[in-house]
Amino acid sequence: MSTHQHRTDIVVVGAGPVGLFAVFEAGMLRMRCHVVDSLDAIGGQCSALYPEKPIYDIPGYPVIDAGQLVEQLAEQAAPFGPVYHLSQQVTAISQTATGAFSVDTSKGVTIACRAIIIAAGHGAFGPNRPPLKGIEAFEGNSVLYLVTRREDLRNKRIVIAGGGDSALDWALSLAEVASSLSIVHRRPKFRGMPESVERLKRLAAEGKIDLVTPFQLAGVEGQGNQLETVIVQDFDGNQKRIAADILLPFFGLSTNLGPIAEWGLALDHHQIIVDPASSETNTPGIFAIGDIASYTGKLKLILTGFAEAAIAAHAIHPIVHRGEALHFEYSTTSGIPKLGDQGEDPTWSRENS
Repeated sequence: MSTHQHRTDIVVVGAGPVGLFAVFEAGMLRMRCHVVDSLDAIGGQCSALYPEKPIYDIPGYPVIDAGQLVEQLAEQAAPFGPVYHLSQQVTAISQTATGAFSVDTSKGVTIACRAIIIAAGHGAFGPNRPPLKGIEAFEGNSVLYLVTRREDLRNKRIVIAGGGDSALDWALSLAEVASSLSIVHRRPKFRGMPESVERLKRLAAEGKIDLVTPFQLAGVEGQGNQLETVIVQDFDGNQKRIAADILLPFFGLSTNLGPIAEWGLALDHHQIIVDPASSETNTPGIFAIGDIASYTGKLKLILTGFAEAAIAAHAIHPIVHRGEALHFEYSTTSGIPKLGDQGEDPTWSRENS
């Protein structure tokens, strides 16, 4: 067997918060996991897009930064030795006569497993870029589609474009460190949470934020890769020039399911239809949890995905531990079981693969 072939109990597709918690829930039931993600680090959007963004609805944490949440989830999953296959996508899955699966990735890795959990969020994602001439020259240096460290923007002249939650959240945060901060939006009404909108208006009244409405981006100017001016325009064609070191266009994400759309799973638009009692898809042995899963009454919250991870793990237990009764125990009673080395299942025979 080559070094690119592996055997485990479960392959988790997606290393965001819900995927990481699925590793923990599987481990508590003595099941090993390999995790595949297209990003080069675990954490999904929480790590890639807003690691310093505060989250307020995680039980037990009145507030926790997204990046800190990922660190805690990774630490919680660590005792079960998950194997991470990063910077690659699952390109194909196939099923053997025994019901086991073979999972292939874009880097030539093959993983034999007994079940698959898809925790891919909204699928592959990237920023919606504004159609501005010459903007590519500034991207990555002074035009940024995500903020990984607020401190990097201290004392900068910042322009934020957008009117949704991401734009408002970062405006409220960066107002504390920026030398100047302008918010460009095509209408005076913002789409964010009412409390955030009220805080934004208070900061504007205090002169800490300049609300540039109703305007939209019209151009960018600068030297080399360093932005100097953001040009905005209203609906009558009137233009305004804003001195800026940094432009943050927050126009949402462009998402797609990628290869997942070709796996024969029942879909509802860009989501996978599951049975809420088990999180199982229309293909036995394949489960979906988190934002990618769809069912009547679905509530798109991280804590909902956490519950779905537990439901899926319990539904998978009889697939992995065939003929073994599951005696439910609380974690205070069971403690943390030991699984052995690095997410590989040494008891699996070739016949099962």
